[in-house]
Amino acid sequence: MRFFFHIAYQGQDYSGWQRQPDVKSVQEVLETTLSKILKVQTTIFGCGRTDAQVHASQYFFHADMEKECDFDLLYRLNKALPTNIAVYDIIKMDGKPHARFDAIHREYDYFIHTYKDPFLSNQSSLYLYPNLDLQKMSEAAKLLLKYKDFRPFCTHPDKNEHTLCQVSSTGIYVNTKGDRIRFNIASNRFLGKMIRIITGKLLKIAVGELSIDEFENHLITLEVPKILNPAYPIGLYLSKVKYPYLDLPPRTDFLSPTQSSDWLLI
Repeated sequence: MRFFFHIAYQGQDYSGWQRQPDVKSVQEVLETTLSKILKVQTTIFGCGRTDAQVHASQYFFHADMEKECDFDLLYRLNKALPTNIAVYDIIKMDGKPHARFDAIHREYDYFIHTYKDPFLSNQSSLYLYPNLDLQKMSEAAKLLLKYKDFRPFCTHPDKNEHTLCQVSSTGIYVNTKGDRIRFNIASNRFLGKMIRIITGKLLKIAVGELSIDEFENHLITLEVPKILNPAYPIGLYLSKVKYPYLDLPPRTDFLSPTQSSDWLLI
């Protein structure tokens, strides 16, 4: 039997989603905990990779089990897992759907604050820029909708089968005080560090260190910039994943502008 697990995690204490030797990953913690509870070695398959220290306010993985549990697996998992990983739903699936390969929509949010706040330090990236030109930032972000090949915004483009992504929406949001910013982007897929590289470029545009024409020229020529300067990992969230057969609302919305009138779309 195949089950999909709907989860969220704070990533600041992990080397990323994927299991790696000699470092702590979200996948390793979940596989170890699930195997102990089920009393059988269990391998899980995630909907995608996230970098070290990157969060996921919505994430799915799948696992195969011989039979349904005769106990409350959801309760036992949440009790055994650390506080920075939560399991919201366990869904029995028909057939053999795949958490990674079947996903048709992925959405990320990148949060920035421009004043030092110890309570935001693990949730949002601090950039002490007093006067960001958010209109130019928004104008540049909208250009991403015009292009399909994102080779210039990938750390190792030649390691990919291709560098095509169907970006379906972008948005720059700001709070009413003007000191917190959110960059939202949705696509069918993303490349390695693509969102952090784009965010770094958008910040350079916002402070006048890069023009919008120079930014678009990367997308036209497909030349990889000599210096990529990705934005910090803290502040980036995988925030929405959709399947043709499964579309659940995120359970963690504490940073979402859709839940608060304090956020405005630029």
